Amino acid sequence: MMKQKSVKLIVVFLICLCAGLPVSAAFKLNNSIHKAVPVSFSSLLSPIVFNKLFPLRNKFYSYNSLVQAVQNLAQIKIQIEKRGPFIYKITRFDKHTGKQVVVRQDKDWNEPWAQQKEYTSTIIDYGLFCNHSDQKINQRELAAFFAQAAHETRDGQDGRFNDGLMLKRELDTTNTYVAANVFYPAIAGKRYYGRGPLQLSYNGNYGFASDCIFGDKNKLLADPDLILKDPVIAFETAIYFWMTPQGTKPSAHDVIIGKWKPSAADQAKGWTAGFGMVTNIVNGAIECNHGDALPAMKNRAGYYQHYLQLFGLTDSRKCSCGSMQPFP
Repeated sequence: MMKQKSVKLIVVFLICLCAGLPVSAAFKLNNSIHKAVPVSFSSLLSPIVFNKLFPLRNKFYSYNSLVQAVQNLAQIKIQIEKRGPFIYKITRFDKHTGKQVVVRQDKDWNEPWAQQKEYTSTIIDYGLFCNHSDQKINQRELAAFFAQAAHETRDGQDGRFNDGLMLKRELDTTNTYVAANVFYPAIAGKRYYGRGPLQLSYNGNYGFASDCIFGDKNKLLADPDLILKDPVIAFETAIYFWMTPQGTKPSAHDVIIGKWKPSAADQAKGWTAGFGMVTNIVNGAIECNHGDALPAMKNRAGYYQHYLQLFGLTDSRKCSCGSMQPFP
């Protein structure tokens, strides 16, 4: 073990020497390499594979930033309690500190009439992102996550599947993406257009993400450009969106790993587990129930098949949402 560490340090010294860096930089680089990558995630995705998946990526989206985001959110769990479909209480658990904080409780939560509503409770453990006991399930989830991110951030030629993670924000920033939201109101002058790997949009999503990631709704509501400034935060918002069910939608995570099981009513809407359902969650209102030839939907599925092939996997489940009713 000591020999392996010594060889590794020598290699790092040689790298720094060739780059003209001081000896002190070698110790810093060695420590960062040793600490940056959790064993579980690095065994799933290496820097070499990451670069192969995104050969034209913006350098903003670095491998180490992704790993750090995974590592940061692995320390967070969220409990979402609801009375009926729209009255929320959200509790955030920090595994590292053991701290538990109610970050949101709607004003009607304790009203007698609200307590008569159907009560549901969901635990979201962000440490379960691509962290199943079956590594093939993790690879399929990562392929699906990357496929959606690649489509949202692409800036190249159709059919090559090499142009993902190129854009940090959507090209048209004239739309403010502001919607009435009592708990996550827009701040005057701020625009909540799509930013980051999954193009987080609308003030409601910015506030919800900020509550879950930071325990403070105002961090992203007040400064949505944090997603453009800090690549770790950018990846954190994408993982948050992937793992967190929104309204009546299941989470993309639960769908792709097979945890979500469609009811008879779901099946009547054409909803089945698989990548097509993930697209319905991400952008179903625009891309689903329009047949199988819609270019945007086909591009997402094409990325998924491309990444599956690079991982040496297949997925027989439905990749299209062409006949799925979108969520209301």
